[in-house]
Amino acid sequence: MPETTLETMHTPVLPREIVEWLTPRAGGRYLDGTLGGAGHTALLLEASSPDGRVLGIDADALALERAQSRLAGAVASGRLVLRQGNFARMADFAREENFAPVDGVLLDLGLSSDQLADRARGFSFAADAPLDMRFDTSRGVSAADLVNTLEERELADLLYHYGEERRSRQIARRIVAARERAPITRTSELARLVAVGVQGRPGGISPATRTFQALRIAVNDELGSLEAALPAALEILRPGGRLAVISFHSLEDRIVKRYFQAEEKGCVCPPELPACVCGRVPRLRILTKHPVVPSDDEQSGNPRSRSAKLRVAERLDA
Repeated sequence: MPETTLETMHTPVLPREIVEWLTPRAGGRYLDGTLGGAGHTALLLEASSPDGRVLGIDADALALERAQSRLAGAVASGRLVLRQGNFARMADFAREENFAPVDGVLLDLGLSSDQLADRARGFSFAADAPLDMRFDTSRGVSAADLVNTLEERELADLLYHYGEERRSRQIARRIVAARERAPITRTSELARLVAVGVQGRPGGISPATRTFQALRIAVNDELGSLEAALPAALEILRPGGRLAVISFHSLEDRIVKRYFQAEEKGCVCPPELPACVCGRVPRLRILTKHPVVPSDDEQSGNPRSRSAKLRVAERLDA
């Protein structure tokens, strides 16, 4: 597996569908809250040429460096503005850059191939690496911190709620017993502990997949960030602007689906009341009644796209 490099190997998911649903136009303003390999950003810049602009945000400093290198011309011309930080702060960044309101917001919640391939980050169990998993390595606790300090019950609950791991109690018990002998600091150590007693199935996911997912979500507070990012996106969308979210597991998709439904409904008064007293009005119109998924051809060419689900909603007039 390659070492850290500024050369991106990430393939954007649902590229044709993103352009179709966000309908980028010349002169428009778009925000990519999860820059990653900048594949979607490049598509938005191309489709909104000659003067459309994109604000790209990522917590990962390396992702920003790759975008700066790959899209140097757009950065130099002012068509691409880059900011490091959590996408939950997108409204702040948009205001600071005099970028709001925007015509479209994209959130691709998947882990990029660049991050998976980076041996120093510990996102993948495919190669031995430090057990880190932070998007922003300058702050926060690492996966190793959680694995070695959480009480057994807390660790089991984390694996169950964030990874939907049915063997969470067994795995937590095994981790606690192992760390009493020595701290668990490597991805290979953790993957071996998780896989004990599990028979691999041809074509099935690795026994470590759910555990690594759960730790990554917890380390980066991914679900909390998503819950904060959705209203932030709505705040900066102009009427008629669109919010597109690509999720990769049921926890994320459920948050997006429920938020869209709540904002399309508006009123939260109990049904027994004869008239609305809450004053909430619908602020979104759901455009994808069912999530859009990659075509068979895309899934074949990019296996990591298989679990992707795209939901899109449009901002209503204020």
